[in-house]
Amino acid sequence: MTPVATYPERIVCLTEETTETLYLLGEERRIVGISGFTVRPPRARKEKPRVCAFTSAKIDVIVALKPDLVLGFSDLQADIAAALIRHGIPVHVFNQRSLGEILGMIATLGGLIGCETRALALIGQLTAQLDAVRERGAHLVRRPRVYFEEWDEPQIAGIRWVSELIGLAGGEDCFPELAMQSLGKDRIIADALEVPRRAPDIILGCWCGKKFRPERVCARPGWANVPAVEQGFVREIAAPIILQPGPAALTDGVRALQQVILEWGAATGNLRADAPALRPSAASAPRDTSHWSAR
Repeated sequence: MTPVATYPERIVCLTEETTETLYLLGEERRIVGISGFTVRPPRARKEKPRVCAFTSAKIDVIVALKPDLVLGFSDLQADIAAALIRHGIPVHVFNQRSLGEILGMIATLGGLIGCETRALALIGQLTAQLDAVRERGAHLVRRPRVYFEEWDEPQIAGIRWVSELIGLAGGEDCFPELAMQSLGKDRIIADALEVPRRAPDIILGCWCGKKFRPERVCARPGWANVPAVEQGFVREIAAPIILQPGPAALTDGVRALQQVILEWGAATGNLRADAPALRPSAASAPRDTSHWSAR
């Protein structure tokens, strides 16, 4: 008898992006546990038990769920992964840091669960939306300099996928050299006055874990003459849509970035009159995937 390949049917997602991806693929039935930080899609929090934070997890609860696959992210979840491996549970830890790697994560996840065709269709959908973002960004007469702040004490510049999304949306990251560093400690801006020296037109803040305070940024010594401060372009981008290396960043995240960039372009006379309108993201959550034609 010829053996038939089997695929995981009981999956625990230790971070949000794999949960959202499985929902977008119409495979949410396989999920038996999620991260407590999951907000996308909203229904996941109602339907699935929360079994972990980011660097800690209820190992006994996860083991009791009898998963045949656990999905994690980065070295920060290495201890959780090791503990589960010791219990004989298959674990796959992703480490995507760029737009290409995020799309690769979706392709790999599709392969792990036997849904390659649907994963490729989702990648095609997301890629088409990113192409539309690039097209709108090309209608700027001048690309604004953008400083993305991931944390304030110390100041940490944005990670690589955020930097790449800024570029797609029509801006120029003020700290592209730091964006290439995967660890936050390597993206620290040691000299606070380096930001004013680079004169960002837009400052975007996303202090993961606490509310961004524009007034505190504007009040920093030496920052009063920064173009973004003078022109009122110090804005917050919500963490769930930009600091999650998955579908959220490629849809609602980049849309939020581009909204501010296009607003700046219109306010400063740097947006051409023929620029196409910004439309809602087709793949953004919440979304009912039960009718998705690629299923």
